[in-house]
Amino acid sequence: MSLSGLITALATPFQANGALDPDAWQRLLHLQLEGGVHGVVVAGSTGEAATLSDDEYDQLLRSAVKTVAGRVPVLAGTGLSGTAKTIEQTRRAAANGASHALVVTPPYVRPTQAGLIAHYRAVADQGGLPVILYNVPGRTGCDMLPETVAALAAHPNIVAIKEAVGETGRVQALLALRSADFAVLSGDDGTAARSILSGMDGLISVGSNALPGAYRRMCDLAAAGERDAAEAWDARLQPFHEFCGVEPNPIPVKDLLRRIGIGHGLRLPLLPLSAAHQAAAEHLATDIGALEALSNH
Repeated sequence: MSLSGLITALATPFQANGALDPDAWQRLLHLQLEGGVHGVVVAGSTGEAATLSDDEYDQLLRSAVKTVAGRVPVLAGTGLSGTAKTIEQTRRAAANGASHALVVTPPYVRPTQAGLIAHYRAVADQGGLPVILYNVPGRTGCDMLPETVAALAAHPNIVAIKEAVGETGRVQALLALRSADFAVLSGDDGTAARSILSGMDGLISVGSNALPGAYRRMCDLAAAGERDAAEAWDARLQPFHEFCGVEPNPIPVKDLLRRIGIGHGLRLPLLPLSAAHQAAAEHLATDIGALEALSNH
């Protein structure tokens, strides 16, 4: 399956008692499919993967694979701080039917660039799934540089990168590595339209949990090179880009989801959205229906 367009990094809905909410999970999956997304990520950082048990991870992934039924790729977050554990988690994802492994740079341990190359080659060789590199230094403390990505892009089982550093120099360096066998995806909602207009293949998004149609429209227009229209949609979505960053992800987007009837909160150490941002959340939530309807015109 090709990796392009809009891919949603799914939040994990919980019940009021903190347990998984399978019904809300199904509603979220169907919302994404009806919104026309081109893929979904299960159990990434937006999905609070660090708080999930192995059984919950299996349940979410199997359910997503069954519901999506081959219509779009189902990516599984499998990146952990150790290489052996990452390989084990990638095999687990493969056994549950994932199409790709989204593998973040090892959090907290801060490997060298040579260490990253060795890590990703081992996962690609032994994990049993095509690997998507994921660079988000603001979360992990580790920045995978473009020359490291270049060394990895030649591996036949490393098929893409999700890059959350949206500055222009980084984008241009990675675009030079694009090929039929290696996709370059934005991991930053706020700069995605610009990046796709510059040649990136798509966006792995947080905000699209609540607004799949609107974010898909923005990505489609940017991919078609319709600059004015893409930038107009980007401007419409700018308040959502910004809101999703007012507190650590996925706190803000899960508040929006709660307001449209999907899920009831987060797991510690994350707390619900603070009182200071509740009015903004309420205001934005009232705009979701109109933007989603407009995206289909």
